[in-house]
Amino acid sequence: MARRTTTPPPEDFEETITDVDVSEEMRGSFLEYAYSVIYSRAIPDARDGLKPVQRRIMFQMHEMGLRPDRAHVKCGRVVGDVMGKLHPHGDTAIYDTLVRMAQPWAMRVPLVDGHGNFGSLDAGPAAYRYTECRMAEPATLLTSTLDENVVDMVPNYDGQFEQPEVLPAAFPNLLVNGASGIAVGMATNMAPHNLGEVIEATRHLIAHPDATLDDLMRFVPGPDLPTGGRIVGLDGIRDAYETGRGAFKTRATARIENITARRKGIVITELPYMVGPERIRERIVDLVKNKKLSGVADVVDYTDRNTSLRLVVELKSGFVPEAVLEELYRLTPLEDSFSMNNVALVNGQPRTMGLRELLQVFIDHRLDVVRRRSEFRRKKAADRLHLVDGLLVALLDIDEVIAVIRSSDDSTAARDRLMQIFDLSEIQARYILDTPLRRLTKYDRLELDKEAEDLRRTIAELTEMLDDPQRMREVVSNELAEVAAAHATPRRTVLLEDSGTPATRQPASALEVADDPCQVLLSSTGLLARTAGDDPLVPGDKRAKHDLIVSSVPGTARGEVAAVTNAGRVIRISALELPALPPTASPTLAGGAPVKEFIELDEGERILCLATLDPDSPGLALGTERGVVKRVAPEHPSNKDSWDVIRLDDGDRVVGAVQLRTGEEDLVFISSEAQLLHFSASLVRAQGRSGAGVAGIKLNQEARVVYFGAVDPQVEASVVTVAGSSSALPGTQTGTVKVTPYSEYPAKGRATGGVRCHRFLKGEDSLIVAWAGPAPPRAAAPSGVPVDLPDEPGRRDGSGTPAAQPIACISGPVTPSGGSGE
Repeated sequence: MARRTTTPPPEDFEETITDVDVSEEMRGSFLEYAYSVIYSRAIPDARDGLKPVQRRIMFQMHEMGLRPDRAHVKCGRVVGDVMGKLHPHGDTAIYDTLVRMAQPWAMRVPLVDGHGNFGSLDAGPAAYRYTECRMAEPATLLTSTLDENVVDMVPNYDGQFEQPEVLPAAFPNLLVNGASGIAVGMATNMAPHNLGEVIEATRHLIAHPDATLDDLMRFVPGPDLPTGGRIVGLDGIRDAYETGRGAFKTRATARIENITARRKGIVITELPYMVGPERIRERIVDLVKNKKLSGVADVVDYTDRNTSLRLVVELKSGFVPEAVLEELYRLTPLEDSFSMNNVALVNGQPRTMGLRELLQVFIDHRLDVVRRRSEFRRKKAADRLHLVDGLLVALLDIDEVIAVIRSSDDSTAARDRLMQIFDLSEIQARYILDTPLRRLTKYDRLELDKEAEDLRRTIAELTEMLDDPQRMREVVSNELAEVAAAHATPRRTVLLEDSGTPATRQPASALEVADDPCQVLLSSTGLLARTAGDDPLVPGDKRAKHDLIVSSVPGTARGEVAAVTNAGRVIRISALELPALPPTASPTLAGGAPVKEFIELDEGERILCLATLDPDSPGLALGTERGVVKRVAPEHPSNKDSWDVIRLDDGDRVVGAVQLRTGEEDLVFISSEAQLLHFSASLVRAQGRSGAGVAGIKLNQEARVVYFGAVDPQVEASVVTVAGSSSALPGTQTGTVKVTPYSEYPAKGRATGGVRCHRFLKGEDSLIVAWAGPAPPRAAAPSGVPVDLPDEPGRRDGSGTPAAQPIACISGPVTPSGGSGE
């Protein structure tokens, strides 16, 4: 049995015990840990938008030469090199990050080009021994010019290698790809954006350093999610852009199709950000099983690599698809929320920033990169010019140079003698000695002269740019424009206005919608909706924040109405497909949806008004730009979804259309030369759909019709005219506006010139907007914001007063009469 022995301490040993306060020690250790997590793991840098592990992956792939034109390599090689040289953490964290940077549904602009199974929204990727990768084309923009001393290099974790503190980042990657991470005591959650929109906003801020948030949001109206879908409600987005914190709702893109001859289904083609189809399917199955959702017969996922996302919800017969879809939005992740928390590192400190601050940090970073790059290139050019000048000196007296070299004992002596005789620097003398004799010909001298001239010009240009901050800002802006031209893609996510209380959060409507009376409405900004009842909306409601209702027709919830376009085409619209406004809605149509979601229009085609398909109605009245008028008999082919109602001459188009109610209304033409003509609709004989119409107003050669509509002579009406210059771009001039009682204009015969309705001031030569209809009139700007009209009525042939801002649309009280408001 072994015996334990104890060695006594030396005689001069003094035991020291230090008392440490546990709370202080814990506080200090926790703060160090928190800072490490914030700075080294979870929070991205605001300059390049990358976390440390992402930056190290990009840098190591750059060092390995895994460019887009090279072959893919095993992800295991990349993970091993990153872990061994730069990132002292586990391989799982590195590979998970690499995979995310390759997933197109997670990154708006993927930075890794993956080959193999990189997973899906519902399943993880294959192991890194099976997958391959290389840098994607946009990733090269993050690492370009790294060899030109554009950023500081810092030691790796063991001091054997160097890594960049931040990447040069030629585009605002943080905004484009977003970020998410949970640190100690804080978190970040940033939404992806469209590359082209972000670059346009950045260039605008470079050119206008005092630009406001509203200016920047003209270029970046909201996030652009990789999975598309819709964003409902923009108030939270503005809050996030202003304060760094905000929330918005994302909604799937769905349409109703005929699955079989007798069954309809809801086809979902785009999902909210980071929501997988399997999660949706499981949730619907659970709801049906627990009898919380009715009307669903089956859910089939047809998603694959060839057809992309296609999730079909088959419905039972007798259920209204629109109502079932509303329930799905309410009960499943087809509608989800996204909370933006724009936290990023600035100078090593976490900060919560809005859109302007994020863009400014990137601009400052790019200015610093361009400055350091220019200084590096200027120094490199100066060093080369120094060598070329020395070589040119040697070429002037090449024989003596050769003699000096031949007569020297060794290279050191030759170098010293060349420096002394020809007044060269040590670097120049050494370069001459290292230059092969074959380069010392007269042809090489011509090349050296040209090279020296190019180098001097390059140095002068770089010096000029470095001395001129404005010139440097232009260089940064131009480089961003090149990135946008090469890599920008169209927007995927549709942005929808919201009144603040989504329809999906109202009490659920019955799944079988009754065929109740309603009004179908069209707004000035191209939104369609229907009311939940037949009560007319109140004009001038104080709750109206923006937009005008320019056309409305009575109908039923399960009926159909018609849309009349400026191409002389009528298109059927099902009222049931339109979003239903709650009874308290104001005439802003904030809950409406864009026209393009319901009908397909040709390029340049737009809706002028809504009309009824009632065969007993008096029909439509149309007016064209060249002064033709036509009354269309109410012929509505039952086997067509669209049909032409007028034969237009080449170059002509319909400028106004109106649904007649009695057939005794006044038809009103207003020309660009400020001539107004009105006559009774009874003077125009109704024609079939193939007719070309008859002469309506007599026009001079250069004149055109700017407005056509109808006015009920039994009601109080007004005429609004806006004059301006015909050479100005549309929507850029405010013009002068005048409001006149309609009763002041006498009726004239059809095909005459009418009477003057506006006197032009200096600089005005045309009417740019005109309207006639029931009082009181209301006006709106191109964005839908209301514009005040003059209170005092003007004379019939008087001039106008300056408008507060450009007027794009004018409308009157909301009545079920149809009509065009423009």
